[in-house]
Amino acid sequence: MANQEAPRKGFADALIRLGEKHDNLVVLDADCAKSNMTNLYKNRFPERFFNIGISECDLVGTAAGMAVAGKVPFANAYANFLTGRAFDQMRISVCYSNNNVKIVGHNAGTSAAQEGATHLPLEDISLMRSLPRMTVIVPADAIEMEKAVEAAYYHDGPIYLRVGKLPVPIVTKKEEPFKIGKAIKYREGSDITIISTGIMLDESLKAVGELEKQGVSAELLHIHTIKPIDKEAIIASAAKTKHVITVEEHSIIGGLGSAVAEVLSESQPAKLRRIGTNDRFGVSGKMDELLDFFELRAHRIVSTANELLGHRVTS
Repeated sequence: MANQEAPRKGFADALIRLGEKHDNLVVLDADCAKSNMTNLYKNRFPERFFNIGISECDLVGTAAGMAVAGKVPFANAYANFLTGRAFDQMRISVCYSNNNVKIVGHNAGTSAAQEGATHLPLEDISLMRSLPRMTVIVPADAIEMEKAVEAAYYHDGPIYLRVGKLPVPIVTKKEEPFKIGKAIKYREGSDITIISTGIMLDESLKAVGELEKQGVSAELLHIHTIKPIDKEAIIASAAKTKHVITVEEHSIIGGLGSAVAEVLSESQPAKLRRIGTNDRFGVSGKMDELLDFFELRAHRIVSTANELLGHRVTS
């Protein structure tokens, strides 16, 4: 079994490293510091940590004010409440005003499993994508999370960063480059393109391996930045394979699948299937149980690829 680590641990480690270098980095939390692991930053830099309380609107408004004063605020809360309740503050005080605020949505996707069905953020990427000037980043694991946090700090402008709570397999490598807006190609292929984001990179890698055994040459693109999306990489791959599958731990409405569909429909038409949670709310259960329930597994990617390809399977 691959090594596992919680993405929130990578987030906290990177935040502390940056805090040691930059006095202008401040962290705000909506009374979830222990769960979000921002308590580690609080312990190291108590004068640069602010618990705003369970008040997501105040959290974002305060962060915007700190950005105006020259700080680089990371505003942390559970993703479902943060993106839902504080949408207006993000729209006006952060994005419209173009303030340099980093919005951090925790308990992302199925990692909120044991919090209960109402706590599953399966629409947060869609909401954040719709905001002008907002960059949206969805790392695959704790290693990529550390790179994303560093890139977010040095990026001048609003960013939404999606952070998972529970341990997931480490599938990326420290030496791999990370650049906002640039996809990473994990496999070359010629029959079909699989495009993943977030923790679905792990299942996508498994699917590519299984498809290879079946004689299918699958190309795998990992999209850690959903906005701005790497149009060039998507168009180049779709032009080669003519068949595309998107895989995300999020609603298929408004997330990665929608973003890729927009690119393909405008620039490089191709057959497309979107794998994610469909037009529905979450349910309660353990994370593995939810991934099974939503069929966010390699076997579904494989069966979808074969369905999409039909007779084009390479012998």
